[in-house]
Amino acid sequence: MAAAGTPADSRKLSNKVVAIAAGEAHTLALTGDGNVYAWGRGMFGRLGTGLQNDELFPVRIDFDSARRSWGGRRLKFVEIAAGAYHSLGLADDGSVWSWGYNIYGQLGIDGEHVLVPCLLEQFLELGHPDSFRDESESNIRTSLKVSSVKAGGMMSLAIDNLGALWMWGNCCPQQSSSSEGGFSLVSSSIPIPVWNFHGHTVVKVACGNEHVVALVSAGETYKGGDLVCYTWGNNNHGQLGLGDTESRFHPEAVEKFSPSSHWAVHEVACGAFHTALLALDSRASNTLTSVCWTFGLGENGQLGLGTTRSSMLPEPVKGLPWDVFLISVDCGLFHTSVVSSAGDVWSWGMEKGLGLCPDASFTGTDAGDAISPLFISCGGPSRPNFPAPVQVSCGAAHTVLVGDDGYKLWSWGRGRSGVLGNGKTVDCFAPSIVLWPPPTDDFKEMGLDNVDRVKKSKGKDPTRITETEKRLMEAMEEMKILGSKLSVMEKYTSILHGSIFGKPFEERDIPISLQNSGSFDIAKEWENMLESSDRAKLVRLEMFYRNMLVGVKDKILKKRIQEIVRECLDSPPRGGNN
Repeated sequence: MAAAGTPADSRKLSNKVVAIAAGEAHTLALTGDGNVYAWGRGMFGRLGTGLQNDELFPVRIDFDSARRSWGGRRLKFVEIAAGAYHSLGLADDGSVWSWGYNIYGQLGIDGEHVLVPCLLEQFLELGHPDSFRDESESNIRTSLKVSSVKAGGMMSLAIDNLGALWMWGNCCPQQSSSSEGGFSLVSSSIPIPVWNFHGHTVVKVACGNEHVVALVSAGETYKGGDLVCYTWGNNNHGQLGLGDTESRFHPEAVEKFSPSSHWAVHEVACGAFHTALLALDSRASNTLTSVCWTFGLGENGQLGLGTTRSSMLPEPVKGLPWDVFLISVDCGLFHTSVVSSAGDVWSWGMEKGLGLCPDASFTGTDAGDAISPLFISCGGPSRPNFPAPVQVSCGAAHTVLVGDDGYKLWSWGRGRSGVLGNGKTVDCFAPSIVLWPPPTDDFKEMGLDNVDRVKKSKGKDPTRITETEKRLMEAMEEMKILGSKLSVMEKYTSILHGSIFGKPFEERDIPISLQNSGSFDIAKEWENMLESSDRAKLVRLEMFYRNMLVGVKDKILKKRIQEIVRECLDSPPRGGNN
């Protein structure tokens, strides 16, 4: 349904984001027409652009070369996944494509990192593990087709069309837990089937740095509402939710979400060393309410339990309303975010739920990790909810939310390398709008040629470049320069504002007179600020002023001492010649 005042035909599938995935410092977006976009840090080729450059706003990944090598058919993607430094894409024909970091074989190929998407050919050579028939039927096997992909720290996973789970990269070994060497991951560039779920259907899966969580049908087929939660892998912080810290080589069911429980899990996510689940209470038949459960490492408040302790068993997050239906959950390294069907968003964990933000300048009462859920407002008190939410996704230190039925994206957290997709490289402590649709797409809608094509033609045949294209190129270059200058100014402003007021600079901190007229009476605004400040802010200002004044006086004294010393050294000695 189109937004008010927006023609229905203008809301195209090419501009609609149906899924997002966040890695350590990059983000992927999947559009309704099957294209994949990427932005953020480009190191190791995780963006799939053919380069290792950072991208400050979404750019479409070009699959043309991959398409030609795959028979010429246009690739339409239906799912995406992001590991720490690598990316996965699933096409509608069941083919899996990967790009980025590959030191552990997480791309499903041998060799180092890959800058452009490559086909995971291993799946073409494999059959479904349940599809082999006995010798009397000539060992015929059905071809394997992948229906879902997922990525964790350095591992990749896939679910095939018959519900079997496959793993590759730095993944959990399929061996006995009695090995003397203790638990350790093994590297494999070849997808390995998880045999433990033979005869059942794996519906959803998530993985952290070294652990895996799977939702598996209780029977042979998934009938809805009959999922069992299994966990395995490293368990040094209790992230498996099994009541201890003993690692598991094989999946074990989490008792809280077993067939005998009244809790029905419908979403699962993993952080580096913690797990989050969304579950419905089957006893509440009249309402659709869900509860967020967490377990594992909690030292940064990422469990949302009102404390920094870790938990070896699932516990409900404290502070969330009981009457909301949570539709999406995701975990960063050390933070967690959820969104409700009404567009309410909460985050908790490191640095006020923003994730790992080492440059954050919170001080005083504003400092510290959020040990309970913090409400994230869309646009201040007048517009607290995000319209028509779709999904939330957490990277190592940033969060991205898709709303407006997929036509708008918001991001917040650490902004370096352009990971927020807003054209800047500074941290955002409140939601900022992602530049979506990307600027190049806007130029297409205006009837202008693609900027990338213009750039490629530059230097080959200047006569083919029209005057409009030249102006477009010049405008784009000017935008980059202005964007770079703006980023530096915003960073300087944020540092200065944080030093004075003890919290990062936000848009609402811009004086009203500057917003309305463009002019700024510093004396008047200073007086207004003092008048509206409470006692705590005035005390902070007084301390800042005193510290600055002491520093200035100290520098003046040192400068005067240096001058006296120089005067003494330059003056002739008294008493004549020696």
